[in-house]
Amino acid sequence: MTLAARISGVGRYVPERVMTNEELEATVETSSEWIVERTGIRERRIAAPHETTSSMGTEAARRALASAGITGAEIDLVITGTCTPDGLFPATASAIQNAIGATHAGAFDVNAACVGFLSGLATGAQFIATGSAERVLVVGAETLSRIVDWTDRGTCVLFGDGAGAVVLERAVPGEPGSIDSLLLRSDGSQAGLLYSHGPCSPLVDGLQQEAKIIMDGRAVFRQAVTMMCDSATEVIARAGLTVDDIALAVPHQANMRIITAMSDRLGLPMDRVYVNVDRYGNTSSATIPIALAEAEAEGRLKPGDRVLFASFGGGLSWGAMVIEWAGVGSRRLVAASAARSAGA
Repeated sequence: MTLAARISGVGRYVPERVMTNEELEATVETSSEWIVERTGIRERRIAAPHETTSSMGTEAARRALASAGITGAEIDLVITGTCTPDGLFPATASAIQNAIGATHAGAFDVNAACVGFLSGLATGAQFIATGSAERVLVVGAETLSRIVDWTDRGTCVLFGDGAGAVVLERAVPGEPGSIDSLLLRSDGSQAGLLYSHGPCSPLVDGLQQEAKIIMDGRAVFRQAVTMMCDSATEVIARAGLTVDDIALAVPHQANMRIITAMSDRLGLPMDRVYVNVDRYGNTSSATIPIALAEAEAEGRLKPGDRVLFASFGGGLSWGAMVIEWAGVGSRRLVAASAARSAGA
């Protein structure tokens, strides 16, 4: 299965505020050495009081639009993957749609925890494949610092805030750029391993339960490695490829030990795996688009490269995707550039 949708723009935004491991040493019983050894995380970004999931998502979206060389008015649909929306409704995607001037676009959120961005990307590609949309903006944005229990050393060291975005557009036959295969899965029977209460959760003694991240770290670790490896193996095979064909893997950035375990099991060398978990921690739906934007900025991708995405999260949910990288710039921008070059 190949979907004629290509990524033509990427953008990222992370808050200015950096919280180091050393800061956490002063509030919970932990050490920077322990955090690095167990997770690979050295620091994470924390949203300023005035920042929200939609404001961070908007900035990432604007940068993705600039990367593609288009305006918000050319977007047909905005999809935001998030488990920390600004509110229950309207959708965070609607706030982003308004802020970028996507006046002709529909907008909705996808909540699949850390798999939210991949779920949004898969959904947007289907809209393009059916002819319902020409260009789709997919955002992954989170303000996890506001649902972290800062007294729980098992979770507070892991999470951070940030946003990433991509522009998807219809691919032209014969040119690089497509979604070669995708897989999304969920096992709701294991929801108790990683979850958060919300404003509509059952009352306990007449009181609303606090919305905080609750996680069984050891159980999630074991499941995560299996989920990411199995789904990655399946989408590579579905695409008619082998691991050797993958130029770069951009996995969910939850824990360095999970990433290295995935690398080992797949037989994919770490020099072909993008890692930034040490600087941002786990930003849930935002990890993959932030990492993808950084990989593109660092020159780690070239047209025709096969790129692997793999993720897991609460639900439990997991998924993977193989895309063919096209390079940034919408068809309109690329065509205009080619015309200028020919004229010169």
